[in-house]
Amino acid sequence: MYVVDPATEETIAELDQAGVEETDEAVARAREALPAWRAVAPEERGRLLRRVAGLVEEHAEELARIESRNVGKPISGARAEIGMVARVFYFYAGAVDKHGGSEIPVSGGIDVTFREPLGVVGLIVPWNFPLNIASWKLGPSLACGNTVVLKPAELTPLSALRLEELIREAGVPDGVVNVLVGKGSVAGQRLVEHPDVAKIGFTGSTEVGRGVMEAAAGTIKRVTLELGGKSANLVFADADLERAAAAAPYAVFDNAGQDCCARSRILVERSVYERFLGLLVDATARLKVGDPRDEATEMGPLISAGQRERVAGFVDGDVRVAYRGDVPNGRGYWYPATLVECTNDDRCAREEIFGPVAAVIPFEDEADAVRIANDTPYGLSGSVWTRDVARAVRVARALETGVISVNSNTSVRVQTPFGGFKQSGFGRELGLQALDGYSELKNVYISTDA
Repeated sequence: MYVVDPATEETIAELDQAGVEETDEAVARAREALPAWRAVAPEERGRLLRRVAGLVEEHAEELARIESRNVGKPISGARAEIGMVARVFYFYAGAVDKHGGSEIPVSGGIDVTFREPLGVVGLIVPWNFPLNIASWKLGPSLACGNTVVLKPAELTPLSALRLEELIREAGVPDGVVNVLVGKGSVAGQRLVEHPDVAKIGFTGSTEVGRGVMEAAAGTIKRVTLELGGKSANLVFADADLERAAAAAPYAVFDNAGQDCCARSRILVERSVYERFLGLLVDATARLKVGDPRDEATEMGPLISAGQRERVAGFVDGDVRVAYRGDVPNGRGYWYPATLVECTNDDRCAREEIFGPVAAVIPFEDEADAVRIANDTPYGLSGSVWTRDVARAVRVARALETGVISVNSNTSVRVQTPFGGFKQSGFGRELGLQALDGYSELKNVYISTDA
């Protein structure tokens, strides 16, 4: 298989693809390594994870350049993502000995609970944030004492392969982490169906997630699904409109819109709609699109020609385009930052585009804003912009979504849980809550009767 630079369309690597046999071998290695890894003392497991974090920091520039070239993301964004990878491993290194059970009062004895590792865990990660999302799953998996088979997306495997080398260099025993390069329809499917894999942690589209859930049912496999989104950015008339408009493009066009928690529906109170749209167009026009290696670049290309064709299909036709930016000439899978005006019934507001296209939609009042925001099968992220604290709380509680920010468009922090409602999936990643998804709760009763 060939790995391509999306900004130049040049082949940057050629790798062998794992099939069913290679997947089975990786699972067997992980299963063989499990007894010794789960027996490692908590303080030693934490030390090894801290060593992984330190090596990620030491090799941060190398990893960022691998990620930037493989995904086509701006180098500044890639550096920030690698910084988060290190923080994730540091966080779960510190969490190893803090994820305990409890003592429950009972008559005739004592009752305690324990957190046990699940076993071999299969982790399937997407191409938009390859190493970052891999770390979200690896950190809690390893902290809980599981062994892992990690399958990166076939388009973007390079950073995961380098991380595997650093994990071995850190002293993590062979077989604990196994990176598998192959197609989702072959290696990924085998992981999901394999009887020796206790859990699948999957990030990807809702359509593929549905298939993962169905295939996992055959072995009653535990599943965490972080799927698609069509998040709403609600801007009320009393908000700081200049600040909200300046922030909105980066909530959609970061990573060229290839982000499941992108605020790709921008809902604006009608009384300030025209003013806000003007501010939004001006802010979007300032976005620097270009060579990912340029320190000033803020948006790079899409991941593939197929993805570019898919994104264009949402804009070509009768859609009213309020703004369309410029892109570099020549090779590369470029698509311009685009703002469209529509209703929430239009296709561009209903489906996840996964590209740099934002739908701008007016609303009448608070109730209408909540109704429109919730009128979607997704529920991953979202924002509320208002100076009214009471309204911010009311709306945040009313929105059917897993991660909400007020007067901000951020979704992800290492120490806080991340995950969705409805068809955006279930289970939580990051924070201490992620540890619950990579461990099993065991209850033990001990009689004290003579």
